[in-house]
Amino acid sequence: MLNLSDFLKILIAVVVSVIAAGAAGFIIGGIYRKKVAETAIGSAKKEAARLVNEAITQAETKKKEAILEAKDEIHKLRSETDRELRDRRAEVQRQERRIDQKEETLDKRSELLEKKEEILENKIKAAEEKMAEIETIKRSQFEMLEKVSGYTKEQARDYLLKSIEENLAHEKALRITEYEQRIKDESDTLAREVISTAIQRCAADHAAEATVSVVELPNDEMKGRIIGREGRNIRTLETITGVDLIIDDTPDAITISSFDPVRREVARVTLEKLIADGRIHPARIEELFEKSKKEVDQTIRQTGEKAVLDTGIAGLHPEIVKLIGKLKYRTSYGQNILNHSLEVAFISGLMAAEIGADIKLAKRAGLLHDIGKALDHEIDGSHVELGVEYAKRFKESEAVIHAIQAHHGDVEAKTVVACLVQAADAVSAARPGARRENVQNYIKRLEKLEEIANSFEGVERSFAIQAGREVRIIVKPEAISDDRMVLVARDVVKKIEEELQYPGQIKVHIIRENRVIDYAK
Repeated sequence: MLNLSDFLKILIAVVVSVIAAGAAGFIIGGIYRKKVAETAIGSAKKEAARLVNEAITQAETKKKEAILEAKDEIHKLRSETDRELRDRRAEVQRQERRIDQKEETLDKRSELLEKKEEILENKIKAAEEKMAEIETIKRSQFEMLEKVSGYTKEQARDYLLKSIEENLAHEKALRITEYEQRIKDESDTLAREVISTAIQRCAADHAAEATVSVVELPNDEMKGRIIGREGRNIRTLETITGVDLIIDDTPDAITISSFDPVRREVARVTLEKLIADGRIHPARIEELFEKSKKEVDQTIRQTGEKAVLDTGIAGLHPEIVKLIGKLKYRTSYGQNILNHSLEVAFISGLMAAEIGADIKLAKRAGLLHDIGKALDHEIDGSHVELGVEYAKRFKESEAVIHAIQAHHGDVEAKTVVACLVQAADAVSAARPGARRENVQNYIKRLEKLEEIANSFEGVERSFAIQAGREVRIIVKPEAISDDRMVLVARDVVKKIEEELQYPGQIKVHIIRENRVIDYAK
């Protein structure tokens, strides 16, 4: 049997053997790994060297290609630059040749101009010498003429100018007479036919109206009730309606006075309602005034619509229709403006039909020509200006606006429609019975007519006759010749048109008479 010591020796020997074997294996493994690593490193180095060599080769190739491309581009740019330089040199040479040619041409022209200037200077000198010679001859001839004729230069000039002026005045008068006669011959017949046809086919009744309205009362007791206690009712009526109530000794009647016809009509309707109702006090007056105002407004609208319907005009603005209705309560020289406007519209339309003009446009312009008279009580300005302004505001056509503006001659009529409206307005206003005029205005107009006629030099006397529709002027025969009579007549007509307002037309009749008186003894 083995003892412990032997066992330990064996065990130690085994352990030593194992350790020695492990150390040997470790050393062998390290050597093997080192050889493997060296082999891998060698392969990597070879691969790296190969890659570096390839990269160097490619870089060299790229470099050579880039150098070749750059050389090609440089060669191309150099060629283009050379070509441009050649072209520019050629262009510069052409310009230089042109400049040289122009300089040569300018030199030649300069030489020619110098020669011409020299020639002109010679001619001017010769002409001055001739003028001096002519002036000397002229002076001697004038001196000879003055001696022969017995007139000085100034006297001869005045004589010639006077003779020429007389001849021209005679010629001017003859031409004016000739043209007037020709125009009359060509236009009188046609105008008479057109206007007479229009007037025969159109006639409107006219009633004379004033600035007052009369309301009948059932009895005189009603006057006291209208006046009221301490006059409160009548003051309320006048304040609300804006009119003047005239209560005088006239039995069973009250007079309403106002220059505004619409306001006067509202007051009349209000007063009639109060009389019919019997309850007259301030509150009732205000209530019935509002009702009457609405009734009159309704009447105005209906009247305007009826006028538009009667004339067959379409497309009018509602405010224009209302203004047409207001014309029912407006008068001029006693002539109702609505009836006058309707008459002008019909006459314009009929005349337009006779001459082949636009009938609808003529009617429209005729109906609207006095539309401004519905506003001239409320707004400052003439009825022509107001009519033009409102026609523009409500988008009427330029032809209608021009006809309104020209119907009294404020501007020259430039269209056929404007001429027709102007003529129709004159016919409607001037026909017998259409208008009336108070005595004071009538006398003033006649006096002004004679004053205008007497203001001209050479007029001896003048007489306004036929209600101011004709003025006869007697001239001094020694101051105004037969030829000058035509010119004086035209000057008188022009001044009358500028300074007077009148319906229709005024005939200017000039009379020149020479009388020789002798006595047999």
